[in-house]
Amino acid sequence: MSEVQGTRARIHIRLKPGVLDPQGTAIARALSGLGFDGVGDVRQGKLIEIALAETDPEKAKAELEAMCSRLLANPVIETYTISLD
Repeated sequence: MSEVQGTRARIHIRLKPGVLDPQGTAIARALSGLGFDGVGDVRQGKLIEIALAETDPEKAKAELEAMCSRLLANPVIETYTISLD
């Protein structure tokens, strides 16, 4: 991939509340097994960093919204937030 000069963005994708999170449960159990007794519920998600050539923040955010709804997130079970640097 080549370096793109423009807008850098971070997309945080999380499971919606109420959606089962087996990986989060496994993390909580593993932390407990390691002696971290103060850990409660764990929910896992993902962070995607993207560099865009687009420099207009409104256009960049619209493009990122389209990426999320079409590929990066599953809107049935996940929510996402977009932040621009």
